[in-house]
Amino acid sequence: MRASRYFVPTLREVPAEAELTSHRLLLRAGFIRKESAGVYVYLPLGWRVIRKIEQIVREETDRIGGIELFMPALVPQELLDETGRSGLDILFKLRDRHQRPFTLGFTHEEIITDIVRNFVSSYRQMPLLLYQIQTKFRDEPRPRGGVIRAREFIMYDAYSFDTDHEALERVYQALRRAYFRMFERMGLPTIIVDAEAGAIGGGSNEEYMIVADGGEDKVLQCDSCGYGANAERCELPDPALTPPVVDAIPPMEQVATPNARTVEEVTAFLNTTADRLVKTLLMRVDGAPVAALVRGDRELNPYKLMHALDGESVEMMDAETIEQITKAPVGFAGPVGLPADLPILADHELRGLQDFITGANAEDAHLVHVCWGRDFTEPRWADLRVAQAGDRCARCADGILREVRGIEVGHIFQLGTKYSEAMGAQFTDGEGNLHPIIMGCYGLGVSRCLAAIVEVHHDKDGIRFPISVAPFEVVLILVNSEDEAQRAVAERLYEQFSQAGFEVFYDDRDERSGVKFKDADLIGIPIQVVVGRGVQEGQVEVRLRADKTPEQVPIEEAMARVGELRQSLYHALRPSEG
Repeated sequence: MRASRYFVPTLREVPAEAELTSHRLLLRAGFIRKESAGVYVYLPLGWRVIRKIEQIVREETDRIGGIELFMPALVPQELLDETGRSGLDILFKLRDRHQRPFTLGFTHEEIITDIVRNFVSSYRQMPLLLYQIQTKFRDEPRPRGGVIRAREFIMYDAYSFDTDHEALERVYQALRRAYFRMFERMGLPTIIVDAEAGAIGGGSNEEYMIVADGGEDKVLQCDSCGYGANAERCELPDPALTPPVVDAIPPMEQVATPNARTVEEVTAFLNTTADRLVKTLLMRVDGAPVAALVRGDRELNPYKLMHALDGESVEMMDAETIEQITKAPVGFAGPVGLPADLPILADHELRGLQDFITGANAEDAHLVHVCWGRDFTEPRWADLRVAQAGDRCARCADGILREVRGIEVGHIFQLGTKYSEAMGAQFTDGEGNLHPIIMGCYGLGVSRCLAAIVEVHHDKDGIRFPISVAPFEVVLILVNSEDEAQRAVAERLYEQFSQAGFEVFYDDRDERSGVKFKDADLIGIPIQVVVGRGVQEGQVEVRLRADKTPEQVPIEEAMARVGELRQSLYHALRPSEG
């Protein structure tokens, strides 16, 4: 491909909103262009990378028996009504000219289950693994990082259908290994961590994370056993604390705390520390009210609260209901005096705390010298807090959790019968009995991988693409387009490379050499061939974008040398077997 005939709208100035390295570089190098918040055009270079990512994903899925199809972006709302997901706030909703409601597909569990329930009815038709690569739509409240968190994005999603949980486990493990191969081939070093299912639901699930300073996810890793989990999911052990003796603690007392609602305001007013304050959060789990208690210097993990009550949904209680229950404005809730039928759950950490401060369920007031078991009924104990660096590991005796930032690039789920039961997708076994189909779901962010690759592979001069996903394998730089000898050699090499099957980007533009070198480094094509003054001695310069160490190579040996480098670069990305 000749640069003089290609479309590469590089930028010298980048919008200030592009805070992540990948966002800045993809804009500057002409890979993407923003149309609106969370909506991007994939320009020619970016689209070439996307297509290579897709091909890697296809090859590895086909290798384990996956079958590709393509589902519609328009999803009839009645399918989401069957599973109770039509009310999700991330959905883009619309109506056709007949006023029939649709949503833009944010994921395709309902569509694929509808397909299978209409065509699969016998155990003989399974196992089945179907997948697609499709544009998805989510009305993200805060798009960020360019294509890392967008409203319109490209995603791979696969769905497995089996007769029992043992078969689901086998295909789950096959996809688990396939994902590692996919990411290895892309040059993405991943860690796999326990995750929260969120709106997808189901049972066991794991995320593939790229460790990067610009990651939006907080990941906790054990420094001893290697356990890792997203902060939304990370388990913490019961520290088995001994309750303090309350005999010498003064009676509970209400004190005025005018205009002090937040932890910072209350602790400042009462001249105490956040670990002496207990926050009372009023929540709903599956629609039922519940009170959750965590220490003032901790955050409630709502998903842990949901799991502690075997629920499927969790949300903060609305302000009006909070005021009805506590008889006070939001910000002054406490466990003392709550309705007797309102369940109270407390984080394990509070078992070792007495003589603490809580809201008084009264405006501008808090209670001091509060003790559980004395001033309110002993709560139900559970792991409720968000894990943080320094906490102990739940999986081993000696480990301490450390925090890293991660970019989620893949998420795999064992759905079980969540969707098949809701939508009546059943099969007949060998004895003629009906059972719900056992399902799995496997997602991978194709467009997000574009950004993740750049986050991992860049330097001060630009992108350094792994050859497997680079827009081109070789960039051929003509230093002086007016030098006839240089041009003749460059043209000859371009033809030789092209005929030999190399993906070559030939910078034949009538531009200063400095501009060409800067653009080559910015775009990040892995092998650079420079046709310059060395032509007079019968040589060209060959170098890798990764280190830019120049190597003078005879012109007639240039293609062979580039072929050796190409082979070594692909070999370095060869996935491990298994």
